Amino acid sequence: MPDVTGWRAKVAVIVPSTNTVVEHDMAEWRPGGLTFHAGRMHITNPNLSNDEEFEGLITQLDATIEAAVERVLTCKPDYMLMGMSAGTFWGGLEGSKAFTRKIEAWSGLPVSTGSTSTAAALNAFGVKRIAVFSPYQPVADHQVSTFYKEAGFDVVNVTGLRCETATAIAAVTPERIGRTIREIDGPDVEAIVQVGTNLSFVRQADALEGYLGKPVIPINIAVLWHALRAMGINDVIDGCSRIMREF
Repeated sequence: MPDVTGWRAKVAVIVPSTNTVVEHDMAEWRPGGLTFHAGRMHITNPNLSNDEEFEGLITQLDATIEAAVERVLTCKPDYMLMGMSAGTFWGGLEGSKAFTRKIEAWSGLPVSTGSTSTAAALNAFGVKRIAVFSPYQPVADHQVSTFYKEAGFDVVNVTGLRCETATAIAAVTPERIGRTIREIDGPDVEAIVQVGTNLSFVRQADALEGYLGKPVIPINIAVLWHALRAMGINDVIDGCSRIMREF
């Protein structure tokens, strides 16, 4: 029998222990009858100050993700959503597919990841020329760019905010994000994509779409949209970007 509160579905959400934005965004734009349940990966060293430290974060995620999946499965979820993004882009398109297969094998559940979900959102809009921004260091932005190129997109610009720590990502202001978008946007850009799940961007993205006249895709909403539609939940949700209203 379904839970009284999660009568439509219970969704497991895998997040780094340093992340404070994913759970907020899932709760803010949660359709009725769904509940979200976090499995947190233990991050002991949040330093992201250079490429080497960023690669160290990926190593930490790899070492703790299976335990996080195992723990959250005890609530008997119906679906799994990845509330972390860098690792889903690592290794390009084939690396992304391998990551998804691994999580599906561990969990026995269908899985939505940031890489697959943002690509699906771009395909829904029928756009190819994109600009991407992240809170990452260059080593991770290279992985992100490689994934999108191998997935069939023309990456016009990609830039990282080079946040010093994993927790500092959540402190990035809308003003700084706005400056970054002005730098990467242009008449040849058909859509803007934000990656990095601890970067708070959803409401700003929704406002920018009207101003810029093009899709602006926040990763947390893309992965939520992808998961909902995969579960057959077609609710239209306002205030969190066009993808949730139009597809």
